[in-house]
Amino acid sequence: MNKTPVISFITICYNGFKDTCELIDSLQATIHSVDYEIIVVDNASRQNEAEKIEKRYPSVLTIRSLTNRGFSGGNNLGINIAKGKYLFLINNDTYMEADGLPSLIERLESHPAIGAVSPLIRFAASPQHIQFAGFTPLSGITLRNRSIGYNCTDDKTFHTAHPSPYLHGAAMLVKREVIARIGLMPEIYFLYYEELDWCTAMTHAGYELWYEPSCTVFHKESQSTGQLSTLRTYYLTRNRLLYAWRNLTGIQRMLSIGYQITLAAGKSSFTYLLQRQPKLSAAVWRGVFAFFNLPHKTK
Repeated sequence: MNKTPVISFITICYNGFKDTCELIDSLQATIHSVDYEIIVVDNASRQNEAEKIEKRYPSVLTIRSLTNRGFSGGNNLGINIAKGKYLFLINNDTYMEADGLPSLIERLESHPAIGAVSPLIRFAASPQHIQFAGFTPLSGITLRNRSIGYNCTDDKTFHTAHPSPYLHGAAMLVKREVIARIGLMPEIYFLYYEELDWCTAMTHAGYELWYEPSCTVFHKESQSTGQLSTLRTYYLTRNRLLYAWRNLTGIQRMLSIGYQITLAAGKSSFTYLLQRQPKLSAAVWRGVFAFFNLPHKTK
């Protein structure tokens, strides 16, 4: 591959060797339009998966982290060694069936204000419904929004490119100059909300974010994956509060945090108790308390 690639694919592997290999295989089989490099960050997997990948794919760059640095920390390790003009952050449980990179690059280069773009994302499992075709804006207090086209049949209804207030962390192509201006992903989140915070920083810096359906990425994540995970519940609760603290101001910040702590957390906790899920109920409140104990909420 070229020493100065156009695109740097960056993916994180955490005990996901098989999925990571399938992603690499799909990229090497389909991407022929541009020079590229693939960077795999082994986020402290139980086995040394970086070494295994390096042996199987000599052209792939690998980083072995001795600690799990989370989604943002893992991506930042890859960003720091990437050489591409554009950086494609892509989940290791995804794959591509066609080379849609020219359309993503064309969208990025269509206007200087466009800083990043996400493709159409479909669930890999049959019937391969849509997972992402853009996002709606977050509401000012509840911080709720929706993924456009979610779980809909891909009948081309959502095949029109449009600006999106946020992009999807499973697949986003970012201009290098954007990262040089706003910095790396905030590592304080560890899991969930970091790409939302990053996208907010991009728009605050004056960049536009776009959804481009001419490229499709398939995501193996199930529609129901992780719905009853204590880890997921903890981080979503904590990080929603953290996002409000970092990105809202004045009375809006106070109202949003008050809403999250009282109505949202209280309702979720009570619902889990009714469902006889006391561990999930406890995870909600652990997330709330952890937010207040974060020593540096702005890093």
